[in-house]
Amino acid sequence: MVTQFAMDLFRDPFFIGFDNLTRLSNVYREANHQSYPPYNLVKIDEDTYQLSLAIAGFSKDEVSVSVDNGSLIVKGEKTEESENQILHKGIATRKFTRTFALGEYMEVDRAEMADGILNIFVERNIPEEKKPKTIKIK
Repeated sequence: MVTQFAMDLFRDPFFIGFDNLTRLSNVYREANHQSYPPYNLVKIDEDTYQLSLAIAGFSKDEVSVSVDNGSLIVKGEKTEESENQILHKGIATRKFTRTFALGEYMEVDRAEMADGILNIFVERNIPEEKKPKTIKIK
């Protein structure tokens, strides 16, 4: 029996592209404790998602995006500090790692960075042999 709690887990934005209860990993527990950097997850169409992370203060060279064993991993680490005396630091630039579980056949298409926002586009790529097919009746 599937509980309402289990169903709510897969409505969580950490599960990109999950439509059923086929996979549950430790990624959810780990990701549930992460809060930086903030992000938005937008469903563009049936098979495309856009993940936007607010990473003001980081350059492209200080951020990495990777996919490992069904997880999308975004890491950032500042490499240098300003030599100037900082009187107030309101823009967080601490080291971070955000992990998102990817559903079956979900693939990262591309990542773009502009104006302090990292946009990652994830698409569902179902192989032809797995797509529904219509059988012609003779």
